[in-house]
Amino acid sequence: MRRYRYRCTVCRTTSPVVTEIAALATVGKDHRQTLHGGHFPDDEMAGQIDRLGRWYAALPPLTALHARIADALSDLRDIKTMGHYWWASAGATLLIGATAALALLLAATLL
Repeated sequence: MRRYRYRCTVCRTTSPVVTEIAALATVGKDHRQTLHGGHFPDDEMAGQIDRLGRWYAALPPLTALHARIADALSDLRDIKTMGHYWWASAGATLLIGATAALALLLAATLL
């Protein structure tokens, strides 16, 4: 399940988590109409977040990959909550480590 959040840096407010992109657009539009007279605030943010509430776009690539895998594994158990289960985070770490080890092994065999 994808999670989205809208952030207005002028008002220093963040919307609650929504699960649909259309709902995210509505939240942003309503905020701009209500508080900013329809104008777009500088540096406003809207985008997908992980289960820990971090913006995917702000994460380094390896951390974002880990978060996406851990999110997918956590969603197998419960799609409505936030936060990673410990086993999902450990599973994501093992999966990334095993893939790196396999790539290293393949590179060593080909040379």
